[in-house]
Amino acid sequence: MPDSHNSFAVGTLAGVNPPLSAARFVVRMARLGKLDSVLAPDHLISVFPRAIWDTDFTPQAKAVRSPDEQFDYAPLLAHLAAGAGKVQLGVGVTDPHRRHPVLLAQTFLTLAHMTKVPPILGIGSGERENLDPYGFSWNRPVDRLEEALQVLRAALAAEPIEFSGRHYTIDSAPMDLTAPADRMPQIWIGAHGPRMLELTGRYADGWYPWEALSPDEYQRRLKVVHTAARAAGRDPEAIVPAQMISILTARTPSGIRRLLRAPAVRYLGLLAPDAVWARHGAKHPFGEGFRGLIELMPHQLTKAEVQAAIAEVPDEVLHDWLVIGTPREVLARIRALADAGLRHAIVFPTAALVSNADAAFGYGVVVWLAARLRRQSASA
Repeated sequence: MPDSHNSFAVGTLAGVNPPLSAARFVVRMARLGKLDSVLAPDHLISVFPRAIWDTDFTPQAKAVRSPDEQFDYAPLLAHLAAGAGKVQLGVGVTDPHRRHPVLLAQTFLTLAHMTKVPPILGIGSGERENLDPYGFSWNRPVDRLEEALQVLRAALAAEPIEFSGRHYTIDSAPMDLTAPADRMPQIWIGAHGPRMLELTGRYADGWYPWEALSPDEYQRRLKVVHTAARAAGRDPEAIVPAQMISILTARTPSGIRRLLRAPAVRYLGLLAPDAVWARHGAKHPFGEGFRGLIELMPHQLTKAEVQAAIAEVPDEVLHDWLVIGTPREVLARIRALADAGLRHAIVFPTAALVSNADAAFGYGVVVWLAARLRRQSASA
């Protein structure tokens, strides 16, 4: 975990598919590589369609029977805590529709007793794939999130909770569980739009956008967060500016071109909203106004539909949506985001979808990036 507002942190993601040894490996790698954090997603359905999940799509299909076979993040993080050392563990991100905020507070206060540093409670307004198929209500998601954040803050304060809202009613309910000293869970919000950014400034300890952002756009949105924090009487610099960064890297440009031909890599372009496609004069195959991952229903797609959609993904969309380049080029891109205010990069090597050798190289680059970026922030 960074020691000051000026230090730079690098983390990565752990998968939530069996076998359990895969997540343990990522945490062990993070600890040995001196990474700062490991986040686990909270999904009931994978972002990858089961209909196309075979070894022609990704070699991961050899080890993972179904992409929709997902561990619950809470016991997974508790299990990983024993071997994490000072690597921050967290969820990136959960939602208040499936997880009541009081139960989220209890989960993370409990986790804080198992970790050596504060756990990260990443939360957002929800994704359709985790809600609609299971009958969870997704009405007025940002309103619900705002109330959930107020309840969370009250629950983490270890005082009786009194709350009456549209979505939650709590009547003088005790919450006596507290976190150990210096291990209070951190609330990170996955925010992109104006109202979500404003909520981040008012309630969050960290801002965690997962959509790709240019340095200028990152800086612009961070200013919205800071303005909201000041208006709420909070210290803007106490909010960690984070970012989910998917990298695609190889030693040479020809190696990158090889990776770009992989079906699983091209599929990632479908997770980008229609607005990203429109910037490059293209139409998203899932329709005008499609919001990308937030409303994707991958389990409803047929293999033919996925293959046809992948065939329409332009290289320009991939270059917009992912950070693509040699290790030094990726480093330069992340440094530009750091200059725009980024302080905690969660870096996922997407080449892990292509081969085990590419996965090993990608994770090696993540560790290399962490060392370089840490050295730069120390000398700044």
